[in-house]
Amino acid sequence: MDQVRLAKVALSAATFAIDKPYDYLLPAELLETARPGMRVLVPFGAGNRRIEGIILAVADGPRSEKLKAVFSLLDEEPVLDGESIQLALWMRERYFCTVYDAARAMLPAGLYFSLQDRYRLVNQADKEGAYEAAGRSDYARRILDLVYSCGGAAELGQIRGAFGAKDPGPALKSLVDKGVLILETSASRGVGDKTEQVASLLMPPEEALALVAPKRKSAPLRYAVVELLSAVGQASSKEICYFTGASTATLRSLVRSGIVTQEKREVFRRVAVDSPEPAGPVVLNGEQEAAFRGLDALRTGGKSAAALLYGVTGSGKTQVYIRLIQACLADGGAAMVLVPEIALTPQLLHIFTSHFGEEVAVLHSSLRAGERYDEWKRVRAGRARVVIGTRSAVFAPVERLGLMILDEEQEYTYKSENVPRYHARDVAKFRCARSGALLVLGSATPSVESMYLAKCGVYHLFELKNRYNEQALPGVYIADMRQELRRGNGTSVSGLLRQELEANLVHGEQSILFINRRGASRMVTCGECGEVPTCPRCSVYLTYHSANGRLMCHYCGHSEKLPTACPQCGGALSFVGTGTQKVQEELEELFPGVEVMRMDTDTVSATQSHEKLLSRFERERVPILLGTQMVAKGLDFENVTLVGVIAADLSLYVDDYRAGERTFSLLTQVVGRAGRGEKQGRAVIQTYTPENDVITNAAAQDYDRFYDEEIGMRSLRGCPPFRDLFVLTASGAEESRVLRVCMKLRRTLEGWLAQPPYDALGIQLLGPAPASVAKVNNRYRYRLTLSGKNTKSLRALITALVVAAQNDKENRGVSVFADVNPLD
Repeated sequence: MDQVRLAKVALSAATFAIDKPYDYLLPAELLETARPGMRVLVPFGAGNRRIEGIILAVADGPRSEKLKAVFSLLDEEPVLDGESIQLALWMRERYFCTVYDAARAMLPAGLYFSLQDRYRLVNQADKEGAYEAAGRSDYARRILDLVYSCGGAAELGQIRGAFGAKDPGPALKSLVDKGVLILETSASRGVGDKTEQVASLLMPPEEALALVAPKRKSAPLRYAVVELLSAVGQASSKEICYFTGASTATLRSLVRSGIVTQEKREVFRRVAVDSPEPAGPVVLNGEQEAAFRGLDALRTGGKSAAALLYGVTGSGKTQVYIRLIQACLADGGAAMVLVPEIALTPQLLHIFTSHFGEEVAVLHSSLRAGERYDEWKRVRAGRARVVIGTRSAVFAPVERLGLMILDEEQEYTYKSENVPRYHARDVAKFRCARSGALLVLGSATPSVESMYLAKCGVYHLFELKNRYNEQALPGVYIADMRQELRRGNGTSVSGLLRQELEANLVHGEQSILFINRRGASRMVTCGECGEVPTCPRCSVYLTYHSANGRLMCHYCGHSEKLPTACPQCGGALSFVGTGTQKVQEELEELFPGVEVMRMDTDTVSATQSHEKLLSRFERERVPILLGTQMVAKGLDFENVTLVGVIAADLSLYVDDYRAGERTFSLLTQVVGRAGRGEKQGRAVIQTYTPENDVITNAAAQDYDRFYDEEIGMRSLRGCPPFRDLFVLTASGAEESRVLRVCMKLRRTLEGWLAQPPYDALGIQLLGPAPASVAKVNNRYRYRLTLSGKNTKSLRALITALVVAAQNDKENRGVSVFADVNPLD
């Protein structure tokens, strides 16, 4: 049998159930240029729809009539190397995703292609022949009418739009088969600046208001938008929707009416880094020097290794990182540093740029597509050998990787909640193992899993027990909020915290206050009938935002105006719970004239980036910084001497086995922001349960005691690191169907687990049960949980179950996917 050259391709259109390397014939003109790691345009399915794929391998194979040929190459050079392809294959088996999804996660958004299908007349002049070929088919004639009216060619989107809910596919295929139309596919790459829509009035405000006033009652949102624009002149569409509750459809209707105009405006998401003065040599103290020597010995040991650098807040872990990177670069290698929050990047970037200059590249999601693409190219070309970034930077195309550092390695933001659902720590282990590099996990509060592996000898353990500046750790005071209520103080600020804030204001020192909830109040309730406004699309209460006077859902974005009275009974509404906006109002009332800077996802925007807010806080010595967890980690301001935790219980009493660990980590991290300069720091933790072990251990900053208690509880409950939790989620628009699918999955699993070899795995099966938030954006979510060791056999079992579920026609309308050790 004749041998031909084949490309094994991972397809973008393949679901997990049908994901495999597909064989495609390489035509003669592509034989010399096609290589693994290049993206291609190929036909797929019965209709030969043109889709994107990525070549995994090129090999010889038998000729077959069924073989389809590659249409074209989309890249001039491979965008993935052999190691990246191996990583994508590993991720598919580990995280239950397609190879293409894994590969796509490794590329910057600027490299993504947008495919556009267009149907063109083969012979535009032969109009009579075209309609004769269409015959009596009304659909085919309508398609030809549209194509001729568009000048001989029409986009597929235009055609589908003209047919509405009806399918023009069979008629299009018939016209193509008869040689009347030809399908052309173009690919355009998405490199470009991020823009935002800005709206403004096309006429004087008085005229615009007069036009919308007659329909103020029937179309209140149109009036609200015009009223806002009359006051401010112009505003971004995002801001208009936030402050009025209007949708983009409302804005489009005003544009069609000729009242409002919209235009795109470039948004600069990252200001160029000011070139800092070159830093002098890093001077380490005794503890740091010992840690550096031990870590560097592992790095130069000739094989891959993993180490945990456990150091108290302010112990100087960053200085050890810098020395390690300097040694790695001196040996001709490259290094990567990952941080959990974008907010931490500016400070770290400033420090590292002062040491490594143009060798530094930064990669995170807030960069413009063009900037991120350029940084990716610099790394790939070897012009930047030090990469700093958030979770996705773990895929940076670094050559000669010698060192990878995960700072604050315990943070949950290293775990992706979207496909592919990878954990950056696991990907880092894979890359270091393949490259013979050293992986350093740094933290003041290591994850329970990492400390367990360190104590078991899987990781090497290095400790920094003292602060670099030899200052004592902040003195921590616990404020019992139950006593505050008994004294008649119903605000969010205890008497103790108020006294400490007053003292700081007198001495000209700064304070950081932390509460892990944005908005003003957790919910609004009626004092008469108990009615609580809920989201119409999700099974959650709406959160009140005082900044715009609206009730908002933090899951789907639904927004509605706060009613003046209870819609059910007309009773008075009361506000329950506290968020950043409410605390800000209380602080401004307590300290008139004192600026309170708020930092949460509502205040951080394109024009007010993390870097700008933090820079102003330091430069102008703003007295009080109030924020969510983005102020809790990694920030280093020498004039901050007081830290206050407004509500330490918020993350503690939730249905999650990690609740204690997350709360301890957050409290320890935020307390560590105080006293990092020459002045002694102090912290106030406000709680309704001061006797809770997590609170007392965090106040004492006693990680070892917390770990001993937590690891015992994990062992009893069968949670990581002793067992892994695999969660199968079914979601769909009909709750009864979702639950039926989950019950069917459970029965199937019970049958499989009763047979060898699975009966020997010791699997515990729990559920089905609703997710912590059962409905999100009109989709119900139910889950099955399997508890067991993360082995290849168990992953194969779950893969087989997900594939069977996705192939089952009875499950149509219900999606099923798997995740390992998910966050919620």
